[in-house]
Amino acid sequence: MASRRGQMLDGVLLLDKPAGLSSNHALQRAKRTLDARKAGHTGTLDPFATGLLICCMGRATKICGAMLNADKTYIATLQFGEETDSGDCTGHVVAQAGPEFTGVDAAELEQALAAFRGEIEQIPPMYSALKRDGKPLYEYARQGIELERPPRRVTIHALELLRCFDNGRMAEIRVHCSKGTYIRTLAQDIGRALGCRAHLAALRRTQAGPFDIRDAIELETLQDMPNPQSVLVGLDALPAGLLSATEQRKEQL
Repeated sequence: MASRRGQMLDGVLLLDKPAGLSSNHALQRAKRTLDARKAGHTGTLDPFATGLLICCMGRATKICGAMLNADKTYIATLQFGEETDSGDCTGHVVAQAGPEFTGVDAAELEQALAAFRGEIEQIPPMYSALKRDGKPLYEYARQGIELERPPRRVTIHALELLRCFDNGRMAEIRVHCSKGTYIRTLAQDIGRALGCRAHLAALRRTQAGPFDIRDAIELETLQDMPNPQSVLVGLDALPAGLLSATEQRKEQL
């Protein structure tokens, strides 16, 4: 039997995922660059999205469960005037504002955002990995099938308007939210509340639990490093509470 390839590395890589790669493809590239035997990540970003992807090597994969439940922060760019079937820039336009639409007023947008702060209900998008009868919803969506989805309660801890631009046709917001929040759905719901429709034009994750994008490294930079293993956060340097007491004792031995 062939032996598994790669080194026995333990640690966390804070990766700034580029646009155009799935989270798994970014993880696999990082894993090859580090020559790690075992790797996993703690929460998917859509291929068009960028930002913080927490890649766990070896024994650090044991924090994945805790991190999946962590709060996250995003910078989201909303485009007003069009709603898509996927809720983001990769979908097909299914609804548009009328010809009288000339952009969103910043004060009006601020007023609309107030309704989305705190605990809210979201209907998960059809283009999601949630399963029905063992099959992801996105598979039904690709066949043109729309299923009824029960709403789910999520918490928007903070929702801040950063700027309006392009004559009120675009806006950038910061969202600090609980697990299970769909930013695509939030963008769609904000557009509906304004009466002009909207979709997510861009998304960047800046925080996940105790980790911050400012400490992350770009994939290209990692691949160009002579010693990429040096950027791993060791198990002994992880924030308190992520590793179980058993794993912490192992690390101290």
